[in-house]
Amino acid sequence: MSSHSVLFVCLGNICRSPLAEAAFRRAAEEAGLDVTVESAGTAGYHVGEPPDMRSIREAERRGVDIAGYRGRQLSASDFHEFDFILGMDKSNMHDIARVDPGDGKAKTAMLLDIVPGQEGREVGDPYYGGEDGFAITWNEVEAGARALVAVLLDENG
Repeated sequence: MSSHSVLFVCLGNICRSPLAEAAFRRAAEEAGLDVTVESAGTAGYHVGEPPDMRSIREAERRGVDIAGYRGRQLSASDFHEFDFILGMDKSNMHDIARVDPGDGKAKTAMLLDIVPGQEGREVGDPYYGGEDGFAITWNEVEAGARALVAVLLDENG
């Protein structure tokens, strides 16, 4: 089975994209897919920092440890290294397009665009809300992760 590489992107790389990375990593593993998966932020606010504690706790509730993840910023080289770069919202997509060197291999899309019936929906940023927002975010990114696994399995035949 061919290997795929996926980069999940949000603004700060401490809430949504680390949860998406974790959800996809698990879904791909369960499906037996060989993947490389990372997450990044469009802004450099949290480079080198762990995810938001609320993200860490939500992932723990789902049986995944993301405490070791560290924030990093999206770079032009990512467009050459990854097959897919998936943003969480329209603002992320605008920022992703600004970094895109134009000669990479990465396909870019908003994460929920690959979920049937969810096209055009954004993964809401839970940062300014309470713990319950992180559970909603997990459910959304997990739906995206499972849809992406289905697409990759279909591509692999």
